Amino acid sequence: MTKKNNLVRVANRLLVPAIAIVCSYSATAQTKDGGLSTEMLQQIVNNQRNSSSDKALFNAMAGNSIDNLAKSYMSNSDNDTHFSVETMAQNIHDQKSSGRCWMFSGFNVLRSNFAKKTDSLRVEFSHAYLFFYDQLEKSNLFLQGVIDTGKLPIDDPKVQFFFKNPVADGGTFCGVADLTEKYGLVPNTVMPETYNAENTSKMRSLLMSKLREQGLRLRDMVAQGKSKKQIKEEKAKMLGVVYRILTLTLGNPTQQFSYAFKNKDGKTVGTPRNYTPQEFYREVAGTPLNGTFIMVMNDPRHEYHKTYEVEYDRHTYDGHNWVYLNLPMEEIAELAIASLKDGRKMYSSYDVGKQLDRKKGLLTLDNFDYESLLGTTFPMNKAQRISTFDSGSTHAMTLSAVDLDANGKPLKWKVENSWGPEYGHKGCLIMTNEWFNEYMFRLVVDKKYVSEKLLKEAQQKPIMLTPDDPLFAEDN
Repeated sequence: MTKKNNLVRVANRLLVPAIAIVCSYSATAQTKDGGLSTEMLQQIVNNQRNSSSDKALFNAMAGNSIDNLAKSYMSNSDNDTHFSVETMAQNIHDQKSSGRCWMFSGFNVLRSNFAKKTDSLRVEFSHAYLFFYDQLEKSNLFLQGVIDTGKLPIDDPKVQFFFKNPVADGGTFCGVADLTEKYGLVPNTVMPETYNAENTSKMRSLLMSKLREQGLRLRDMVAQGKSKKQIKEEKAKMLGVVYRILTLTLGNPTQQFSYAFKNKDGKTVGTPRNYTPQEFYREVAGTPLNGTFIMVMNDPRHEYHKTYEVEYDRHTYDGHNWVYLNLPMEEIAELAIASLKDGRKMYSSYDVGKQLDRKKGLLTLDNFDYESLLGTTFPMNKAQRISTFDSGSTHAMTLSAVDLDANGKPLKWKVENSWGPEYGHKGCLIMTNEWFNEYMFRLVVDKKYVSEKLLKEAQQKPIMLTPDDPLFAEDN
């Protein structure tokens, strides 16, 4: 054994009594008022039923998943897959182990609009290309945010906001709008997925560490009174390091390429022509997305028919924050139905993990009976779940169909997901209207389907919310 190891063993022996003293003090401290005392623990134990049925439940749960045991018998019936209003089907993509659902859903809308406009042409966009610039822009947003808050103490909430999560996979439809307008699009064949585009954890971890280190250096420059020019030049050098990391992990984004469109049967139409990413974007999307849509949300904590915004809730420093018009679910449903009736899919987001039957791709309020299994209730309403971080927007999907009753009211909805074509119902999820009302949060809808009254309300000065608001996490 080495000398270093012997010293470690001696140090560990010396630490044991000290640790015991600390633990002893900690245990004593927990008995003061408000702590879990021995008496309270005994009372809790005495109130347990310890019945034979509880023993049977433990034996069952010890070797099985809770969902398997809580699954309702009626959920074994066949899915009702008929929809009275359904948009044109398109192939399902897979975001793999990444948080890019916002981009997959946004691209679903873009390629669906293109297919509808051209009647027969199809196109697949490169997720790796736009993700490259998403990560570069978010890195710049972080570094510039650190500069802007450089005179504040490191523990200030604004500073902490940036350093806590310098860059992430998740995002919003505003990211799709701002990034495509600035950088354009390229076909998937020009810049296909890489391993690190589909498995972002390690790349993101290393990038965050590098950015935090760079952020501290920028704060030092601000504290030293360096000029804006010096700080800007240093930031550019830092972004050069980020750019190299991204080229090594995601590929070098192309600036020009040749491409020919294909029809729905996969046959090439016309001859290839040269494009820049911006030219290709104009070809497939026409005018920029910004200004063509409004974003609505359902947040019963806040007043309806008011707009809300979160500072820095954007992808680019010079881009757009999310600005929502808060509406009751009935009015959101009306907007969605109008769009679907015209064959237009929509970006939408949900708390998809609640009551999800993964095998069938079905979302209902009674897929699983946790209350009977565990002998307790879960009675919080939507506002209470949001306020306590129990529920919120976690995943973006593309709203593609609705089934209406004889009075035109929604019975169920269908979304195109981005977890691959084998997941759920042929890559889609089906949700009852009751589930939709409880766990749907955001919708992006073209202005042509919005009344003048709501368009005017969407132009109100937004009420600014804090970045840690429970509902404003990124879709991933």
